[in-house]
Amino acid sequence: MQKNHLDMIQSMTGYGKATVTFGEKKIHVELKSLNSKAMDLSVRIAPLYREKEMEIRNQISKALERGKVDFSLWIEKEAAEMATPINAALMSNYYEQFKNIAATSDIPMPTDLFATLLRMPDVLTKVDIQELSDEEWTVVSQAIDEAIDQITNFRIQEGAALEKKFHEKLDNIEALMKDIEPYEMERVTKIREKITAALEKTISVDYDKNRLEQELIYYIEKLDINEEKQRLANHLAYFRETMASGHGQGKKLGFIAQEMGREINTTGSKSNHAEMQNIVVRMKDELEQIKEQVLNVM
Repeated sequence: MQKNHLDMIQSMTGYGKATVTFGEKKIHVELKSLNSKAMDLSVRIAPLYREKEMEIRNQISKALERGKVDFSLWIEKEAAEMATPINAALMSNYYEQFKNIAATSDIPMPTDLFATLLRMPDVLTKVDIQELSDEEWTVVSQAIDEAIDQITNFRIQEGAALEKKFHEKLDNIEALMKDIEPYEMERVTKIREKITAALEKTISVDYDKNRLEQELIYYIEKLDINEEKQRLANHLAYFRETMASGHGQGKKLGFIAQEMGREINTTGSKSNHAEMQNIVVRMKDELEQIKEQVLNVM
């Protein structure tokens, strides 16, 4: 049975884009997101749509929930439309004024009259007063929804890849936990032999073997890692269970990974055996990769 996207973890990394046309305009919407502890939204909006900024922010924040998100909304214009029109009527008016002044004041006309007229106030001032119609906003809002759908699908796909990677790393840690077991009994035997040999070498008289046994039991109990192994196994299972519970679990997975680290570190400090310590180092490496990727989980 296929999982609903709400039952899957999602990455905070994503990209979505939509393009729509309205009349002569081509309108572009673009969304990019990276990981962040909270919703960190930056927007760049074409002037015509800035009155809708709060509505746009709410639309994005509600859908994406968390991440460093960059949103852009712009209008693609033809070169002819982008050119600032020359106000010919105003330019003619200035020309007539120049002629009158020259005729009545004996002041010569400018040598470069055309360039002078273009520099006069408002001759090249672009008057671009537009109002956003309900029809146009409906089209733009749908484009924003489309870009949100795209980035959400991207996040779901990235989340599925992360989930697969997490399961691999958890499997590796579980396998390494089992690899430790043979060395635990070997370690006990070596400790016993080491202490006995030391006693026989340094003490010429007989020593109390019962007392030695009690001391060995106490020492070995201090190095026992069964509780750490059990707690680590519980954390691994809880990590899997949390992943299966759906999106929005990134912070919780981070906390579980920290607890896993505590048990692995304690196992390392208690190991007192070269091969066990090597295995612990490999477990730490697997866990470090989990911790790095958990930062991307929403």
